[in-house]
Order: sequence, then structure tokens, then C-alpha cells
Amino acid sequence: MITEIVEFEVKPGTAEKFIAGVEASRPLFERSPGFISLELHLTVENSLVFVLLIQWETVAHHMEMFRNSPEYGLWRGNIGEFMAGPPRLQHTETKLRY
Repeated sequence: MITEIVEFEVKPGTAEKFIAGVEASRPLFERSPGFISLELHLTVENSLVFVLLIQWETVAHHMEMFRNSPEYGLWRGNIGEFMAGPPRLQHTETKLRY
């Protein structure tokens, strides 16, 4: 299992709209091959920074299939206007889980 970790900084005053945009995108992810789950976290230290955790079966399911699908454009359309800058992205591979 792969976890996509994305850190977003949103523009002041847009946090609730960003959350709504992520929520509206749920069906886009759910119909994407290899999608497992999604969590959105708000950082305690900075109320403008969110961390999105998306679990995929493989990196290819995210980087090749989802990012080259029409759903990706719709996803970015739902959240793009609220971002203060480009998101920071990384992938991790689960090694231990308790």
C-alpha cells in the first residue's frame, strides 16, 4: 500500500471552502482504480496548512492512472483557487502498521 502525502497551504479565509472542495471530490477518488482511502488533516500549528493522506494500491494508480484521468482535472478545479501556492507531494510505502 502506498500513501500519497500532500501538504496544502490555503489562502486566508478559504479553509472551509477548501474542505468543501475536498469533500465534493470524494466521488472522483472513489471511482479511481487503486484508490483505498482519503483523510484530510488540519495542522494544529498553522490553521492555513492541511495535510491530505490518500492511500493507493500502487504509485502508478496515483501518478499514471489518476493524474492522467479526467477526474484529476475536476479535482484540481474543486480546490485550485483556494491554494496559496503549489502543494508539496511525497509517497510513502507502508512498512509497519499497528
